[in-house]
Amino acid sequence: MCALNPPDWSAARDELRSALLTSHWQPDAIADAELALHELYVNAWRHAGCQAPRVIVVLRPRTLRVSVCDDSPTLPEPPTTPADPYSLSGRGLHLVRALTHRFGATPTKTGKVTWFELDAAA
Repeated sequence: MCALNPPDWSAARDELRSALLTSHWQPDAIADAELALHELYVNAWRHAGCQAPRVIVVLRPRTLRVSVCDDSPTLPEPPTTPADPYSLSGRGLHLVRALTHRFGATPTKTGKVTWFELDAAA
C-alpha cells in the first residue's frame, strides 16, 4: 500500500491566521477559517490532482474571502444530502457549508476557483 500525502498547506494556514489575528478576529472564527481552508486545499489536491493549490486570501473590513485555485475544470457538486457519518470521505463541503457564510466555485480559463466567505462578528 502506498501512502499519499497532500502538499504542505502550513504557509497558507499561517498567512491566514496572521491576517485574522492582526485584524482582531475571534479565535472561533479563525479556527473555522483554517478548517474550511484545509478542506478546500485537500479537495484541490485529492479531486483535481493539483500538487500545489494556489491560495488567495482577501480580507475586507468585515469579510474574509479565501480562494483555492486548481487546474481542473470540474466544479464540485454542492452537498444536497446529509453527510454519511460512517463514510471515510465526502464530508468536506458539508463542513465548509457549516463553517462559513457563503461558498462556491467559479470556472476559470485554466481550471476553477473554489472559495468561501466569512463575515466578522458584529
